[in-house]
Formats: sequence, structure tokens, C-alpha cells
Amino acid sequence: MTSSPVPARVAAAGTPGSPSASTDPWALTPEQVEFFDEHGYLVLRDRIDAGLLERLRRASERWMADGLDPDRPRPGDWLFADRPSGRVMYRVDYLHDKGEAASLELLGSPRVLSIAESLAGPDFVPTYESMVFKSAGDGAPIPWHQDAVHARRHRIFNIDVYLDASVAGEGALHVVPGSQGRRTDACGLADQHGWNLPGAVEVEMRPGDVLVHDDMIVHGSPPARGNALRRTIYLEFRSAHSILEDGPWSPEWVDTRLRLVPVALAEHARHSRPDERFEWRVSDLLRPVTSTDAEAELRIVHGVHTPGEWCSAGTA
Repeated sequence: MTSSPVPARVAAAGTPGSPSASTDPWALTPEQVEFFDEHGYLVLRDRIDAGLLERLRRASERWMADGLDPDRPRPGDWLFADRPSGRVMYRVDYLHDKGEAASLELLGSPRVLSIAESLAGPDFVPTYESMVFKSAGDGAPIPWHQDAVHARRHRIFNIDVYLDASVAGEGALHVVPGSQGRRTDACGLADQHGWNLPGAVEVEMRPGDVLVHDDMIVHGSPPARGNALRRTIYLEFRSAHSILEDGPWSPEWVDTRLRLVPVALAEHARHSRPDERFEWRVSDLLRPVTSTDAEAELRIVHGVHTPGEWCSAGTA
């Protein structure tokens, strides 16, 4: 692999440029980018259209059902936890190879990719895709944490697509605006403040809303009783230049992940008019050479991860 011309091409990409001038109606405004940089999060109401939202909900039902199939391939893609009520599933990783095209349609949507370009520039890389959920009645907390702690030379962020309502007082996400600037002590915060962390705000979300959050913002969700099903799809993005400078992946890995984008754009095009499609402006040095086998592009494992900040003791 190291002798391939592809990683050499990726490695030669150098420093990121500015996004091309665009009239994209889904691009973030300068004011929205400024808010995100200052506070570490941004709420975008009614971002996902009703048709795609319904397709994602149907897809999520299959993903959850497949997780209970004892003969499912790659069982490690479904994560379980032991709760007082028993063993429950709470996460599905690598969505795109799970037999439901809706996740690719979402990835190829301008309503998603325009956010990625606004914050990471045209050489954005889709780095993770997963669905995290709390089943009805499973109101277990998610402790205070930071997703990935990094050098902050580039933005690293998640686009969180809500398939269900996340209601105040029922385990909705809490964030600490402005906390993304440095590593924190998650255990210390929990021990000192519990869920009454100074400056924290509760973020209510409706189906089809999107929350964009900096990977270093301190966030979590408190325990709840009698909560309804809540599903959220997370798509993480970084610029290629962030990965090439700070890792943790190789130029070869960047190239393979970029191959997801043409497949996603093609899937979104199946459901949209030409004027509703995203214009991918990736630099020529990074534009991948895709294979004729789209299935081969759908699963690129990570191997290593940028470590986050979690309290191993938890707050369950």
C-alpha cells in the first residue's frame, strides 16, 4: 500500500484551502459558523426533509432488529450494555453496509454535506457513521464526556440527526457552551457537580432537527424514567488536512473514506431533483478514484481512534 500512487497523491494535498464561492442555500452563514466556534454547538431546525426522515426511521428499525439476530455478521458492530433492567442494545456502528441505503442518502444530502464543507472546507472527510439510541424505558444516563480530544488546529465535529423528539426533563442532551477549548476532567465534573454543571444548557430537539457539535464540547444526558424511544444518527467529519497533520489515520485511509462520497451522492441523486444535489468541490489531489464495486466502498474500518475524555467510573 505505501508504494501506491494514491496515498502519495493524498499526502501531497498540503494545507486546506478556503471553500469555493457558493450560492448553496444549505451552507452555514458566517453568523452560524461564528456561533458554532464560540459555543461549540449549533441547532438547525427542520433540516432533514420528511421523506428521508421516514426512510431513516424504517432503516433504523432494521438495524435494531438485526442486532438481536444471533446469526448477524460482524456482531461487534452492535453495542450492548448491562442496565438494572437487563442487557440492552444502545448503538450500531458502520451504518452504510447494513443493507439500508437511507444512511448513504443522508450522507449524500446537501443538507448534511453543506454543513461539512462550511466547517471543514471542501476537503472534508466523512470519518464515522453510527446510530445511538435509548429504547423506550431505557433512561440510562450518558456521563459527561468529550468525544475526541485533539490539538484544535482544525475543526472536528459531529452532525447529529434526530429521528425522534428529545424532550427536556426526559434525558435530553445537556451541553456546556464554550467548554470545547480544552480537555476537561470528566470524573471531576461528575463528582463535584453531578448533573448541575454550571453553564450547562438542555437542548430540546424535534424529529428532523440537526445538532452540530464540536467533538470537544462537554456533553451528556441525565437519567430519565419512562422515556420514549430516541434515535440519533451521528456523522463525524474532519478535513483531510486535519488527519494528515494530526492522525490518527493514514493517507491510504483518507483515500478509502473519501470513496464513500461519490456512492452517497449517487444514492441521494436517486431521490432528488438535479437542483437539490450537492456540488462536491474536493481538490483534484484528493479526489478519489472509485471502483466499479460500490459495495466495496461501504465499510472502511478505523483500527485506531482519537481518544476522548470519559469518566470510566460513569454515573449510572
